[in-house]
Amino acid sequence: MHTNPAKNIRVNVFTFGCAKNTYDSEVLLGQLKYNNIAVVHEEELKVNDVVIVNTCGFVNDAKQESVNSILEFVEAKNQHQIKAVYVIGCLSERYKADLEAEIPEVDSYFGVHSIEEVVATLGGRFKKEILGERLLTTPAHYAYLKISDGCNQKCSFCAIPGIKGVHRSVPIEELVAQTEALVQRGVKEIILIAQDTTYYGLDIYGKRRLAELLTLLSDIKGLEWIRLQYTFPTNFPKDVFAVMASRSNICNYIDIPLQHIASHLLKKMKRGINKEKTIELVKSIRKSLPGAAIRTTFIVGHPGESEEDFDELYEFIKEIEFDRMGVFTYSHEEGTESFRMDDSIPEVVKDERANILMALQRDISLKKNRDKVGTEIRVLIDRKEGDHFVGRTEMDSPEVDNEVLINTKNKLNIGDFYTVRIQSATDYDLEAEL
Repeated sequence: MHTNPAKNIRVNVFTFGCAKNTYDSEVLLGQLKYNNIAVVHEEELKVNDVVIVNTCGFVNDAKQESVNSILEFVEAKNQHQIKAVYVIGCLSERYKADLEAEIPEVDSYFGVHSIEEVVATLGGRFKKEILGERLLTTPAHYAYLKISDGCNQKCSFCAIPGIKGVHRSVPIEELVAQTEALVQRGVKEIILIAQDTTYYGLDIYGKRRLAELLTLLSDIKGLEWIRLQYTFPTNFPKDVFAVMASRSNICNYIDIPLQHIASHLLKKMKRGINKEKTIELVKSIRKSLPGAAIRTTFIVGHPGESEEDFDELYEFIKEIEFDRMGVFTYSHEEGTESFRMDDSIPEVVKDERANILMALQRDISLKKNRDKVGTEIRVLIDRKEGDHFVGRTEMDSPEVDNEVLINTKNKLNIGDFYTVRIQSATDYDLEAEL
């Protein structure tokens, strides 16, 4: 370490990557604040700033974004625009030695489980008793709830288990207490996140207890929406469906990354599921939860993906008509089993396949959105943009899904719910009026 932080510093945290990183940054900010250290999140730099970069180390584009940001902050330090730069998170965990060699100007590198160490480095004391009192960086009306960390799945393309370690569930009573505290602070929507939410409980209770967790959270008064993300298709705990169907404050929404549909590729990916079981699961969701929004993601260009495999995936998406969908091009990640396979599909072909699938999804999304024209829908207002307000339905996660643009001369309250009438539709957004 090159710099000993003084008392007159301000800690400015910049977060990259997924919602799990957002959660970790919030925990860190909360710990620093309770140590009477001035903190902000992604604000304009000041000369007394100690910058902490919470990095993503998952895929090439995300890694490059994190590296570029580190270099920018190092340059700001060299120009005496800030005091110090610290790097935490997945990239630092995965490539610490390389980063120390390549960018030695960083004051210190920390891994993914080093929040306590970071707090101590900045002159504070980590307080376990305030773990649930994090400093939210999201709008005040919604918050992420990380129910576990790490992953026990063996997907051949994924570096996360090597970075995060084995699955570790947070005890139910802690999650309930955290959620109650958040609702008391005005949070109306809780978004459940993890590397694999459907594995929840198996490590500490000997069985999957996601359904029980959802039940207990849905009993909390004042909690309007509970949203389920990052579910894993293999051994999906179907008792979750009954709970979701019976509780009005659990969003009719499931995020379930399927990655592909060709059975031999799913086997190569070590997903533990085949085409037939995947189709059976999707049908089971739609039967158990009529009208539920299914969000999924796919990977194109994985080693061994033929044109026929891609066509099979295209036809599957065309037939199923997912409500929300994203596509990633395969990233050849060292330390994974897929890294030992031949990454021979050209990047231009990967990009072309991704574009074809997203063009298909745009058509599907437009069709589904047009079906909503003339209907009334309950929306949660996230923000105001220009002369209209922007909200979301229960079928939409923040930042990644569709939005509802509301034209009104009335003043709407950010974080409140309103019933609006849909006037028109585009491929990914709806326009509405009160």
